[in-house]
Amino acid sequence: MKRALTTVIQLAITIALLWWIFKDSDKRANMMTALHTANLWWFLPGLAAFGLVLVIQTQRWQILLRAIGIHFSWLRAWQLVMVGMFFNLFLLGATGGDVVKIFYAMRETKTDKAAAFLSIVLDRVLGLLALVLISLLIVAWQFQTLMSTPMAQGLLATIALILGGSVGVIAVGVVVAVLRLEDKLPARMPMRRGIIDLAVAIRHYVSRPGALLSAFVLAFFVHILVFSTFYFSARAFTDQLTIANIYSVMPIVNTITSLPISLQGVGFREGLFQNLLALYNIKPAVAVLISMGGYLMTVAWSLVGGLVFLFYRPSDGRTASLREMSAATEQIAEHPETMP
Repeated sequence: MKRALTTVIQLAITIALLWWIFKDSDKRANMMTALHTANLWWFLPGLAAFGLVLVIQTQRWQILLRAIGIHFSWLRAWQLVMVGMFFNLFLLGATGGDVVKIFYAMRETKTDKAAAFLSIVLDRVLGLLALVLISLLIVAWQFQTLMSTPMAQGLLATIALILGGSVGVIAVGVVVAVLRLEDKLPARMPMRRGIIDLAVAIRHYVSRPGALLSAFVLAFFVHILVFSTFYFSARAFTDQLTIANIYSVMPIVNTITSLPISLQGVGFREGLFQNLLALYNIKPAVAVLISMGGYLMTVAWSLVGGLVFLFYRPSDGRTASLREMSAATEQIAEHPETMP
């Protein structure tokens, strides 16, 4: 019931944001003009860049799986990444992609289902830490520009709070892992289960620093390539933006749209682009198109993920409902340290 209510609220916010973005008739006219003059060939390298993102994500996950003795083929891992992409986009209001990916990863693993789950937990954490590093580097590089307006200053403060809080949670997870404090955490402690999952994952990987470093480096390049898809989208509509301009705003956009405010960040992302690209004198209509273009590239690859899912067959040949997937994933997440 709570999840359904959250989805309804997100849907309402998304509709309201889209109405606000498109209500101005002059802006809509400017968007049509920009579309008619756009060089849509720039979407091809953008699609290729995001395709490479999925390849690197697969390789990163395989490194983490093999580090703890889980072996299934690269093609199978890629299929699960693609299936996760599809469900993450089209299951409204939930982390559906993660649920499906975790479930089928556990199905592929006969000996250590909890380890398969924990590999995805750590994969997420390394991606977050890579985003923190990139954000620090880019903000230092473009600090004067990003501090030139009160709006940008406020957005920078927001991502500092989000990323700083996330790093704080990770630090707590490290302490819990080192001191084995899982049983001592208060039952109603915020994010208790996530901290325990992280602590168990850290203990699984602490003796494999090489795998962690390799996965972290790959996570860094994944973020750079994701940013690049929006650069190619920008090139389709204007030649006024450099790659440095796009890179300077992407950590802010991606961090804030990761909050569960609107569905997939739709509407919210476009508003952020409008405000941030104004730093570089880009008209709101063009900023909205850049945002939509970059997002539609992920949608295109998610549709490919849907095709992969149509032909995907688990190794054990059994299908499952989404409810069964969620229940199995919840069971592992609740007590990962006790699972066989």
